[in-house]
Amino acid sequence: KKRAEKPTEPSRRTLPSSSRRRPLSHAATRRRLKPFPPLLAPPPLQNPSSDDPPPTRNAMALSQGPKNNYRCDRSLQQFYTGGPFAVGRAPRGQGEGEEAFLACACGSELRVVSATDASAIGEPIDGDSEAVTGIALSPDSRLLFAAGHSKLIRVWDLASRTCIRSWKGHDGPVMAMSCHASGGLLATAGADKKVCVWDVDGGFCTHFFRGHTAVVTTIMFHKDPKRLLLFSGSDDGTVRVWNLESKKCIAVLNAHFSTVTSLALSEDGLTLLSAGRDKVVNVWDLRKYASKKTIPAYEMIEGVSFIGPGSGILACLGVEAAKLKEKTDGYFLTVGERGIVRIWCLESAVCVFEQQSSDVTINSENEESRRGFTATNMLPDDQGILCVTADQQFLFYSCTRTDEGTFQLNLYKRLIGYNDEILDLKFVGEEEQYLAVATNLEQVRVYDVASMSCSYVLAGHTEIVVCLDTCVSASGKTLVVTGSKDNTVRLWDMEKRSCIGTGKGHLGAIGCVAFSKKSKNFFVSGSSDRTIKVWTWDDTLIDAGGEVPLKAKAGVAAHDKDINSLSVSPNDGLVCSGSEDRTASIWKLPNLVSSVVLKGHKRGIWSVEFSPVEQCVITSSGDKTVKIWHVADGSCLKTFEGHTSSVLRASFLSRGTQFVSCGSDGLVKLWTIKTNECIATYDKHDGKVWALAVGKKTEMLATGGTDSDLNLWHDCTMEDKQEDFLKKEEEVLRGQELENAVSDSDYTRAIQLAFELRRPRRLLELFSQLCRKADPEDPIEKALVGLPKEGLRVLLEYIREWNTKPKFCHVAQFVLFQVLRSLPPTDILEDKRHQ
Repeated sequence: KKRAEKPTEPSRRTLPSSSRRRPLSHAATRRRLKPFPPLLAPPPLQNPSSDDPPPTRNAMALSQGPKNNYRCDRSLQQFYTGGPFAVGRAPRGQGEGEEAFLACACGSELRVVSATDASAIGEPIDGDSEAVTGIALSPDSRLLFAAGHSKLIRVWDLASRTCIRSWKGHDGPVMAMSCHASGGLLATAGADKKVCVWDVDGGFCTHFFRGHTAVVTTIMFHKDPKRLLLFSGSDDGTVRVWNLESKKCIAVLNAHFSTVTSLALSEDGLTLLSAGRDKVVNVWDLRKYASKKTIPAYEMIEGVSFIGPGSGILACLGVEAAKLKEKTDGYFLTVGERGIVRIWCLESAVCVFEQQSSDVTINSENEESRRGFTATNMLPDDQGILCVTADQQFLFYSCTRTDEGTFQLNLYKRLIGYNDEILDLKFVGEEEQYLAVATNLEQVRVYDVASMSCSYVLAGHTEIVVCLDTCVSASGKTLVVTGSKDNTVRLWDMEKRSCIGTGKGHLGAIGCVAFSKKSKNFFVSGSSDRTIKVWTWDDTLIDAGGEVPLKAKAGVAAHDKDINSLSVSPNDGLVCSGSEDRTASIWKLPNLVSSVVLKGHKRGIWSVEFSPVEQCVITSSGDKTVKIWHVADGSCLKTFEGHTSSVLRASFLSRGTQFVSCGSDGLVKLWTIKTNECIATYDKHDGKVWALAVGKKTEMLATGGTDSDLNLWHDCTMEDKQEDFLKKEEEVLRGQELENAVSDSDYTRAIQLAFELRRPRRLLELFSQLCRKADPEDPIEKALVGLPKEGLRVLLEYIREWNTKPKFCHVAQFVLFQVLRSLPPTDILEDKRHQ
């Protein structure tokens, strides 16, 4: 009855004509924007099971309410750009053992990260603006030796991150380094064909060797500290043995016809392995300095390593440590251009294990990347095998023995040292626990959001992957579509981790792809050939094994320049395209009939996206603006300015009431559409932010750009409100405590509380009351003695302000007198120095 008696609003027809011609307010704009039909809304939440607790009001507010702030809680930063690296061990904590870490060359910097999750250990070590070419660790992993193109050799203390000493070592770059088992000697190999040995403590040269006729590529001390032998390999195909006692070359091991890339010494120190790019491994007897055998590997070998007695790898191979010690043979592993790990028996020269498929996915047409693996290391404490790839991946392997008794090598962790430029990224899965990332590679890397480690890669394209999109099909399958510079689109089944369909037909690089939002049975692609194509599939394609060709259902020549972005409406009825020709066009599906052309940007459009609720489209452009357009008539409803450079991405948040944008200025901005206000700006990138992903369920943000950094942001609006509430509550309680202290005449406690609460007015009143008392020195003196250094600085600032006003100057002079009388001058001078 009360609802029926509610007065109605006045009719629009009664408004004057001038009012109808005024620009629409936000409320009027929202009345014009009709929401999509109910069928387009997100599906209702399923009934929770009896075991699941009902959603709380705070949780619902967190997912649907406006966002005020985001916080970057996880970040994957580059730590290895190729070149040298070293594996060390550091204590975890009290009674927790040791943790393996990686010291890596990252451009001109040195970065130390955990081998567990690639998290940074300490701050990066700045180099000398030249690329790092050589790295070595002391036996106790406390000192880091590094050298680069600047020809300087530096010794760093990892605990304090300070350079202990440095000296000029060679006439050219240092190509390899090795530290003696005693920690007192450092050997360096240079591009000037020289080998030098240095005293670590004194920084002077103890040995200077010449003999190689080409660049020295690898160097290694003998494991036994009592045997002062040094081994060096070179581009001239020789391995030289240097005696540090006689300071002479005692043997030249000449059996390679190409560069010697790696050396390995057996556990007993009597056998040396040398591997090279001539596709062989040579076995040397160090008692006679003679060749024992040559093992053909049929691939360019980049790394060789002995498998020590008692290793878990040998146990999985079925070799007992006791039998191994009785014999003179052993086992070793090799890695090379094929990207596979192989284990060999030394005595029989037979490969006893070979990976059936490579975990390295690099385009073989690229000569520089054809090597696959570039190095290998046996991890300490029998933790497995570490292999490094040419595209800066650290692959960690563990071995098992199956029930059938066969040896199996398992990849259990993949750390990415360098992502190059991140071009696009999207959350994957119903729970959004994975993140698919497209970089300047032919593969797509899929990261685990929780651990920030690369779970697996999608390989199949022959050129750089530029764009991608993800969805969950009607049958519950998680799908990913990718577009590449090889002019093809590929559809991937994430459960099988394989390509199930390939679409060919574009004549240029694919610049954007977008899945349907409702039916989940088609996607659209845009290309530099200025056309848009619609590709369809059905569930039989997903269930069928292998890779099948996809067919384009429709196509249209859409723009005059490259197409940069596509978005499908929530009802699958429209698709919007943004182009370099400064326009965005809306097309009717499925036949791609032109509906509306959006004109107004002064530069090319980088991204477009439909609102999840209302009939509008958001576009971002190179003219530094973001615009919202009406779908029906193509009118511009709002324009947002704030970026100082091109806006590369914009995406809706909070059911279309907010959006987030990123640009070439490296900034990420959070906007409220109703007020046209930028409520937060984040600066976590050092270059262009090309990629932006918004979790549809969690509304987590992911950003990536030219700085190779991958940042994850979570909504901390509720956390900030809770913190503010707790702070205000604490302030009220302490304020009441202050008033209680004043009423109890406990002036010492009252002065301390006034300082802590930063209430200068109340503090002035307390000092004024003490000035009128007969014996005011004791409370002030007690309060000043217990005052921290920061409080003393604040008090002096208060006195300075009070002294400028005649009404309070006498109180200021009185308090200043008490300060000078109660505190020693050294405390005041020390506080002045800190300022």
